[in-house]
Amino acid sequence: MLTRGLTRARAVLDNGVVILAQENGTTPMIALNATFRTGSVSDPPGLPGGAYLTRRTIDRGTERRSAGDVAGALDDRGVSLRVSVSRHTFTLSCVCLTEDFQNVLELLADIVRRPVFPAEEIEKRRLEAITSLREGQDDPSIVAIDMLHEMLYGATHPYGRSPRGTVAGLEAIRREHLVSFHSGFLVPSMLGLAVVGDVRPGAAIGSAARVFEDWRGPAVEEEPVPQPPSGPARSVRSRVMPGKSQSDIGYGFTSIRRLDPRYYAYWMMNNVLGQFGLGGRLADNIRERQGMAYYAYSTLDATVGEGPLLIRAGVDPHDVERALEAIDTEVRALGTEGPTPAELEDTRRSLVGSIPRMLETSEGIAEFLQHAERFGLGLDYDRRLPSILQRVSLEQVYEAARDLLDPRRAAVAVAGPAQ
Repeated sequence: MLTRGLTRARAVLDNGVVILAQENGTTPMIALNATFRTGSVSDPPGLPGGAYLTRRTIDRGTERRSAGDVAGALDDRGVSLRVSVSRHTFTLSCVCLTEDFQNVLELLADIVRRPVFPAEEIEKRRLEAITSLREGQDDPSIVAIDMLHEMLYGATHPYGRSPRGTVAGLEAIRREHLVSFHSGFLVPSMLGLAVVGDVRPGAAIGSAARVFEDWRGPAVEEEPVPQPPSGPARSVRSRVMPGKSQSDIGYGFTSIRRLDPRYYAYWMMNNVLGQFGLGGRLADNIRERQGMAYYAYSTLDATVGEGPLLIRAGVDPHDVERALEAIDTEVRALGTEGPTPAELEDTRRSLVGSIPRMLETSEGIAEFLQHAERFGLGLDYDRRLPSILQRVSLEQVYEAARDLLDPRRAAVAVAGPAQ
């Protein structure tokens, strides 16, 4: 099935692979983005880190190419292959010259379809992953946010554990687990491929179809994400990390799904709270007026499940209590009074103005198309988005703030030196 837009096209192969293409002739380059609708949510039971270790080893050799052959083929064309994993995505992406498109596409398809996970490469990558994980466990900002996720969702919920897994999980994973993860989840029915750049959409889809149409695999559907546990009362947890010079604060709430009709009101509310300008109300109070934060901002991670709204701040250890009081003040004020009309209009203009910036590069366009595809938003989502934002009312944003922002229901995690 082929759907065409003005400069875009979408095709679905018989095996379920979705191909998205857009022409962007500003440079003789093409961006490729292969994203599977799976990630750490599909880690093997009792083995957190399975997707993360797969990410580190998938490009270390295929049935047709050794690890050295793969690296050499990329280096010869000046291509850097990036492999990333989150809770819900497993992505391989790169940018190549137009003249190298066909060869790089075939190489990418080979890596995606036929990885062999050599035992010696697994051991190398396992040690690297464990080292990286332990380095993170010595970083107060990472410790605070990992603690906060566990507080909000619980250790058994897929959002309550880090996508990087645990040391014990990484040590216990064997080659058969990686092979099983690949054959069970990195399959045609879970793949979206975006091709953006100096190529006609029809030609891009034709080339991609030729390398993927004969791929066979099980028809897999995403498993539903469980509801987060209810947390009606404020909870606070701290971890002492001797020798650190900074304390990091994580403060948050479980929020909504991306496809919740209230999403755009929540998006604008979060922008007022901790994103607009240099960091919204949070940074204006904690960093600018009181001068006690190295950083202060908020993020809204509405996704397949009820993702969190997170507030982050890094402060001098002596200022932790003052910083928490300031966060409480801003959260309480926005939750009880809502944004001002001026704040709403400033936020609206900021978000609408950010759309062209998201689409400045072929890589950015590819990521945007993948997001729109993932949530069924359509090929013309970027053209409709400004009008969607224009329709969000002050009352809707106020209602979003009133529903979520209450310091009495916040989870708070602090990591840093003892005080």
